[in-house]
Amino acid sequence: MDERSLRVERPEKTLRELALERMRDAIIASHFKPGERLVERDLCMQLGVSRTIVREVLRHLESEGLVATAGTRGPVVAVTTPEQALQIYEIRGVLEGMAARACAEKGDAKLAATLQAALDRIKSAYGRRRMDLVLDETTEFYRVLFVGAERDVAWGIVNSLTARINRLRSMTIRTPGRDIDGPTQMQRIVDAIRDGHGEGAYHAAQEHVGIASSLARALLADTPAA
Repeated sequence: MDERSLRVERPEKTLRELALERMRDAIIASHFKPGERLVERDLCMQLGVSRTIVREVLRHLESEGLVATAGTRGPVVAVTTPEQALQIYEIRGVLEGMAARACAEKGDAKLAATLQAALDRIKSAYGRRRMDLVLDETTEFYRVLFVGAERDVAWGIVNSLTARINRLRSMTIRTPGRDIDGPTQMQRIVDAIRDGHGEGAYHAAQEHVGIASSLARALLADTPAA
């Protein structure tokens, strides 16, 4: 027997990683509602994993801001207030505006083309009503933006908020007309970067985040315990 055939190939993802992804997606998609108790025994059955894995997953989600510990009730789905949403969008506005301006000032046609391709995938996902892909492709768009701007520290900050950002984004992308307005606003960012217009890219990014912020905070204010 060839010795190489004995090699145990590591699965692409561990059970813990898969369980974490399922739980994160379920919270972002509001399968578990804000304030809802997360009972370990029930989650073990639903996910088909051990209690140890469930506890590890809940601890990780707490670090991402999606789960909170509510005294004797134990872990619950974290509640996002309009005030907290405002802070998240303020951070986004500052950092994304900075990154968009830096990308424009580089005058890199290849970077602009890569951003356009990412935006085209967002538009396609909207057209197919695949909101999960809209979230994934939007995250990728901003990754490209920050990497292209060579702002790795800023991306680290934004990336640490990705789960909370996507939770808010999952609400705003479903508002009437957002499938048109959102990509249109992002197109202005890409166009300004392609044209090498730093201030234009900065203001386009600020405008896009500001509108999303207003939408999210209005939705949160109208939704009890959201």
